[in-house]
Amino acid sequence: MLFNSFAFLLGFLPLALALHWLVERFAPAWRLPLLAALSFAFYGWWDWRFVPLLAFSILLNWLIAEAFLKTKRGALITLAIAINLAILALFKYFNFFADLTAMIPGLPTAKLDLALPLGISFFTFHHVMYLTDLRRGEAPRYDLVRYALYIAFFPQVLAGPLVRWREIMHQLDERPYLRPDAAERIARGIMLLTIGLAKKVLLGDPLAEYANPVFAAAAAGEALSMAQAWQGTLAFTFQIYFDFSGYTDMALGLALLFGIVLPQNFDVPYRAVSLQDFWRRWHMTLSRFLRDYLYIPLGGSRHGLPLQLWALFATMALGGLWHGAGLNFVAWGVAHGVVLAIGVLWRRAGLPMPQLLGWALTFLFVAFCWVLFRTTSFEAALAIYKGMLGLGPVGTGFKWRAFLPAIAVAMIGPTAWVAVHKAPAARWLAVLTAILFVLVLLKIGDDANYEFIYFQF
Repeated sequence: MLFNSFAFLLGFLPLALALHWLVERFAPAWRLPLLAALSFAFYGWWDWRFVPLLAFSILLNWLIAEAFLKTKRGALITLAIAINLAILALFKYFNFFADLTAMIPGLPTAKLDLALPLGISFFTFHHVMYLTDLRRGEAPRYDLVRYALYIAFFPQVLAGPLVRWREIMHQLDERPYLRPDAAERIARGIMLLTIGLAKKVLLGDPLAEYANPVFAAAAAGEALSMAQAWQGTLAFTFQIYFDFSGYTDMALGLALLFGIVLPQNFDVPYRAVSLQDFWRRWHMTLSRFLRDYLYIPLGGSRHGLPLQLWALFATMALGGLWHGAGLNFVAWGVAHGVVLAIGVLWRRAGLPMPQLLGWALTFLFVAFCWVLFRTTSFEAALAIYKGMLGLGPVGTGFKWRAFLPAIAVAMIGPTAWVAVHKAPAARWLAVLTAILFVLVLLKIGDDANYEFIYFQF
């Protein structure tokens, strides 16, 4: 079920909160099993056939971790990571590599008709993080229930954030509603949930009406005017931000309602003054995963400039492939890797970059690259680029007013992390939150629910 649906907001969530409160109050030993059961129920709502896959994934990795702790054989961890990546490759990349193989004359090819399990990329990376740290001697042992909850916790299982074990596991044994700041946490959770819903429903989804027709026209081979191309590109640039950061706000808010603090994932990324700064602000948990588990193991910045540039390029190319099984995603990652490498050389040379110019160049580059991310073929991307660069008619009808609220909110970066315990601010925030929540519910009731963009990754 979608976070932005009546089934979740008026059905699953109130029931889950009521059960959680009762168990935490009268049978605290059952709190973690209840949260794990709720997480599997939430995941199974999408397609119950994938619940065994998630359960098998958790059980297999936990058993291998147990065997490693008894034998200290690093090969077991290597085997577990290989199995995780093989399962991910089977569901997500088998047909992609089959298409690449088909380009070579004479080679036999085969395709599988497999649906992509939701969240498989995210829960696979959670396994990899824990197992890698276990082999390094940094992660402790956890029982099966705690490990299952780490992997399947419903606010973050489908699209993150990517949570390190050390950020969440110590919180599982707390009595969240007995904490002195319990009321403040609940208030923050409600506000984050509401702000995330508003980002998604009131800002992100309406922008799809300006982006989808443009990308559909490009996919159909139509020539685009400059106004069309820029309108579609800017619409998707802000749509994907509000869609994904809205989901993250909702995930953080929901987790707080159940007594768990998840890490921040966005920090007004469109205010970044360099591409390096952008990746410190956008999908922050993925950025640090790529840094700690790919970039540094590939050499990082400690073994000379050539290896650093290669590690940066390879990390971003693989990061692009992680987002989707398509050459367009690889090209998106490669483009980011190349420009990040150029940024390293620029800083090494000590060349200046005025902040305003750095911001403008970064925003334009990111927007241009979102075209590769959104299109399904290079021909469609080229059609949009031609329009953006003025190689077609100028066109008319650019809906600039539609972007003003999105630009303002994206640049200001609203946040619910305020001192909600201080009156009278708390009362005003409560009233504004309630009004905003009602507006979101009315919008959900009026329109069809849009799935989250990152669910396909």
